[in-house]
Amino acid sequence: MMLKSAGFFCLAFCEIGIGMTLFDKPALDVPAQLKQWQGRGLVVEDELRAQHYLAVVGYYRLSAYSLPFQLGNPEHHFITDTSFDDIFDLYAFDRELRLLVLDAIERIEVSMRSGIGNYMATKYGAHWYLNESHFAYSYDHKVLLADIELHCKRKKELFVKHYTVKYSSPRLPPSWVVMELLTFGQLSMIYDRMANACDQKAIARLFGTQAELLRSWLQTLSYMRNVCAHHSRLWNRELGNAPKVPKKSPSNWIKWPIEVSDDNIRPHVRLYLVLVVIEFLLQSINPESSWHQRLFELMHKYNRVSKAHMGMPEEWSTDSFWRLSEE
Repeated sequence: MMLKSAGFFCLAFCEIGIGMTLFDKPALDVPAQLKQWQGRGLVVEDELRAQHYLAVVGYYRLSAYSLPFQLGNPEHHFITDTSFDDIFDLYAFDRELRLLVLDAIERIEVSMRSGIGNYMATKYGAHWYLNESHFAYSYDHKVLLADIELHCKRKKELFVKHYTVKYSSPRLPPSWVVMELLTFGQLSMIYDRMANACDQKAIARLFGTQAELLRSWLQTLSYMRNVCAHHSRLWNRELGNAPKVPKKSPSNWIKWPIEVSDDNIRPHVRLYLVLVVIEFLLQSINPESSWHQRLFELMHKYNRVSKAHMGMPEEWSTDSFWRLSEE
């Protein structure tokens, strides 16, 4: 019986695997990994340093940053004179870029929690989110409440304990507490699924934009937050949910359309537009923010990085939107 089962499994596996090949790549130790790259034409001036970073960062992670320096042939040969430092500098740039973007998204997220919570609570009461009528029919309100209840049980925050110990009803805390418990994705979904369009418009005006745009931007920023938090590649990422742009560009917007040096790149689904959205919202939240200056300094520090792969114009910093000429 066991043999028949095994035979059936093998037959089924073989049928499923028609047209596929077996994975037979051997695992390589760090010296062998570096030697493999050198065999493909990579210049390595300091082998011990290169091996150190391969050990602490990982060959697989760094490989993603090696692709722009390869010729694109099956042998993965490198472009002439490409060095290990070229690859590692791109990795280091991407890491610093993620930290910069994550810092900005954190500020936006905090402000959104406050803006949405304050507006809805003052208009509808402290526990407005308990009322299903504030949400679209397509929104599963029961799931939201279950998630909030789960957050309350898991969180060890004093402000949650204070409410649950002192008050018997309603069983869940007021919205200004709940806003601090939700994930950015849940916050984005709450805004997106509000039943009253007037509420969405009023909240969007707090951030100097339109409801249609803010809905899109929050979804994109929630996605980007997850990309950054999981240390994923950011620099040349193509977005599956690119942020919408104003149909009529306001005065405080970039020159449109975006033009980049590589015709094969679609700039509207690349990172630059996300950076624009971030800066736009930061200008509304804190006009004195220096985030744009920090972005400029980062781009200047790694001035050999391809801006086109970010969907960024070569002369991006001269656009008045970035306020760099004023400083």
